[in-house]
Amino acid sequence: MFTRRTGALLFVSALLFGGTFVAAKAGLAHLPPLFFVAVRFDIGAVVLAAFAATRLSRAELRPRTVGDVAGIVATGVLVIGLTNALLFVGQQYVTSGVAAVVFSLNPILTPVFAAVLLGEDGLSVRGFVGMGLGLFGVALVADPDPSALLAGGLGVPLLFAAAVTSALGAVLIRRADATLSSTARTVWGVPLAAALSHALSIGAGESVSGLSVPPVAIAALLYVGVFSGAIAYLAYFALIDETDATRANLLFYFVPVVSAVGGWALLGETLSVRSLVGFGVIFAGFLLVSGLSAGPSRLLRQLVPARFVDDGPL
Repeated sequence: MFTRRTGALLFVSALLFGGTFVAAKAGLAHLPPLFFVAVRFDIGAVVLAAFAATRLSRAELRPRTVGDVAGIVATGVLVIGLTNALLFVGQQYVTSGVAAVVFSLNPILTPVFAAVLLGEDGLSVRGFVGMGLGLFGVALVADPDPSALLAGGLGVPLLFAAAVTSALGAVLIRRADATLSSTARTVWGVPLAAALSHALSIGAGESVSGLSVPPVAIAALLYVGVFSGAIAYLAYFALIDETDATRANLLFYFVPVVSAVGGWALLGETLSVRSLVGFGVIFAGFLLVSGLSAGPSRLLRQLVPARFVDDGPL
């Protein structure tokens, strides 16, 4: 079940991850994709190191068990490093709309891995309907050209691989049963993702000599490094620990919504009636899967601190 804390973590994660697709497109016009990912996590690693130096003790950061190491590897290599490498490379070949739809298969894949690796019960009929509604809502918001899904070359397979890697990694984090906090695992995982991304960039032969980095690319790097590369992951991994991988990954249904609203508010893009309908469909799917009550007053009491809600009968 979602609580006020998990609701807040989901909101922060979706809000900050929502700008990633737009920032990635801006940065990829000027930077090689794997190098872009690597520098993104270099920045994130510095931010998290400063955070850890002031907020965490050495004991809180020290891995003690095999589960701790497994949790760090699943965090840094799979959920952060490899997922973003595949995502950024794949996004070169397709539109942001196609990328959003393909990567939004993540919440559907997660319960499959959870059933196999954690022995969790499969989704109920209500859950399956909710997952389907969420994906349909994403398609309405992203509004991709259907032909682009089939003609994206390497883009669609790479983005699907990113969704698989992200879903698998989230489930493996739960399976690891680490004693380290999600914050400590993120502090270790982001620099691990940076090292992996630099290795992939070098292995792919990306050239950065004579590279010109205009202000728009610097702004994109700062956003994906600080906000969606450090802060968003702190919230996301805390969300996995608070609830489970299946419910945590529902946030990826809301990422295209945030991107669409951000484009309307900041870039003057148009919000179509189709998109507005899509927002409602996504929220309906979220309610079905999450188990939250659909009644407005009950939903308010579940997610809003009690002091802000009238004490009258519901």
